[in-house]
Amino acid sequence: MMDFYELVQNRSSLRSYSKDKPVPNEILQRILSAGQMAPSAKNLQPWTFKVVSSPEKLAAIYPCYPADWIQTAPHLLFVTGRRNEAWVRRHDGYNSIETDLAIAMDHIILAATWEGVATCWIAAFKPDLLHKALDLKDNEEIFTFTPLGFATPDAQPFPKKRKALEDIVEFL
Repeated sequence: MMDFYELVQNRSSLRSYSKDKPVPNEILQRILSAGQMAPSAKNLQPWTFKVVSSPEKLAAIYPCYPADWIQTAPHLLFVTGRRNEAWVRRHDGYNSIETDLAIAMDHIILAATWEGVATCWIAAFKPDLLHKALDLKDNEEIFTFTPLGFATPDAQPFPKKRKALEDIVEFL
């Protein structure tokens, strides 16, 4: 069994999925539960997780992202949020929505990795088209989404390039 540090090390963005092999509902539920357990500022949980699996809805979403490879995933998962429901720091007006949604997506992606489900964090999409394709309310925002599916046998992650720890850590 993989420990946490192996999980973090093994997580990667994959871009080739087995379209004809959907993720079983019990696995999707566990992945979504991990997102549900993510911390948020003041525990307001200003998010909604939208799982798209229907061919019609997927087809409406594809024009929102320029690369065809997402069409190989049996599911697309969107973490949406409501800025008006997120915590705001009174001293400077900072709104926690982006942070809250990023933490939820990170929990989801790590849980998917644990379950053997491939993901790829996507932020390069056309927000207006995606907003329309998902029939979002005016106060709903999307910062990221991910395909969910089982990687094809030939799927290869890009090599991880990370700065050296001593270049990014300061002990004060």
